[in-house]
Amino acid sequence: MTVHHVRAALRGAQRLGLDTVPLLQRARIPPLLLADDRARVSPEQFARLVRALHRVTRDEFLGLGTIRSRPGTFAMMCYASLGCPDLGTAVERGARFYRLFPGGPNLALERGASPGREAVFALRGGLGPHEGGLTAAEGHIVAEWLMLIWHRLAGWLIGRRIPLLWAQFAYPPPPYAEDYEPLFGCPPRFGAPRTAAGFDRRWLTAPVVQDEATLQTLLRYAPAGLLSRGEYGTTTVAEQVRHALTGALRTRGGPADGPRARRTARLPELPEVAARLAVSPATLRRRLSAEGTSFQRLKDAVRRDEAVSSLAEGAEPIADLAVRLGFSEDTAFHRAFRRWTGTTPGAYRHETWSQQI
Repeated sequence: MTVHHVRAALRGAQRLGLDTVPLLQRARIPPLLLADDRARVSPEQFARLVRALHRVTRDEFLGLGTIRSRPGTFAMMCYASLGCPDLGTAVERGARFYRLFPGGPNLALERGASPGREAVFALRGGLGPHEGGLTAAEGHIVAEWLMLIWHRLAGWLIGRRIPLLWAQFAYPPPPYAEDYEPLFGCPPRFGAPRTAAGFDRRWLTAPVVQDEATLQTLLRYAPAGLLSRGEYGTTTVAEQVRHALTGALRTRGGPADGPRARRTARLPELPEVAARLAVSPATLRRRLSAEGTSFQRLKDAVRRDEAVSSLAEGAEPIADLAVRLGFSEDTAFHRAFRRWTGTTPGAYRHETWSQQI
């Protein structure tokens, strides 16, 4: 997650006059990172921050709405949706539930009238730019969060990931626009008339498969967990490549006393990933290009996210982390990490762990 997300999440607490430094410390996010536009935090750090903000603001919208959304509102919406026979009914009920509250998000499900038309989930208003005292940039991030939570909750309800055909946003590209495609699974369009996403209408007839027992598990970390969690399955080639690269990075092997390059799992190259996906390297390159990305871009993104998570969460030696990420020299890793985050690996780890209380 980018530092822009962290700043926006804190905005409501700041508006309420709360001291945000202890909140950042609980999440193990160095306050100094907020000054660097290139800085990033791990999904775990961000989820901890959102949970801490929920507790202190007593507001599921983190103080960013025109009115407070009391803790438990999201849970009751989920309970109301569980009794529905299919996804379409569940989404419409959830959207209707939130429209009962003044100042809540005005969400809507639009079903295509003619055969073959896609369904559209749209944000018609509420918690958008300039609402509740938000700046335009903060409102854009809240709109993004609402769409992400809806998309991932819908997938959870039916136990399947729902591929989006398109996603559009009613604002210019933000500084972190390149992160939208991996978040939503499709190339984004900015400067659109409204914020919305389209998907195959057949998903609306998929049965709701969750129950109250599985909902309790979801609610332990929701809605923060829905912002930082992975998807349900993989569908796009880019997602499959990211999954293969991430899995390889987190699989350790080799004897502890062996050569350093063999003590940790090696990041696979394109031919290896192509073989794992049962396609030729040329086909994999072509399919990734058709999805608007490349193997190198995905590799860099996975390296960056794994580096941030490792430095924030564990005690893995930086030299070993560099090898695991596929860097031949420590200095190359240091240069790449500074390019990604604006600081060095050692400084990032020091600042992060100094926040523990």
